[in-house]
Amino acid sequence: MAKQFHVRVDLERCKGCELCVDACPRDLLIMSKRLNTKGYRVPDNHSDERCVGCRQCVDMCPEAAIEIDKEARAVSAEASPARDTA
Repeated sequence: MAKQFHVRVDLERCKGCELCVDACPRDLLIMSKRLNTKGYRVPDNHSDERCVGCRQCVDMCPEAAIEIDKEARAVSAEASPARDTA
């Protein structure tokens, strides 16, 4: 089973500081043009598939507005690397 990570941002807690965007080593977070109810621009996660769950965005967020969820998912035989069982 492979792990799939999902970055969740509590948009109402976010103050648009962009520290999470700078912290992500895989450049998964980008600032959107959307605003939360307080008028702050909020980040979007544009590629959950590439998230490795490093939590650097979580650790960097001063508002504790980011969580990483992980779920196990089956990897199909076609997507898995071939193994030599001999």
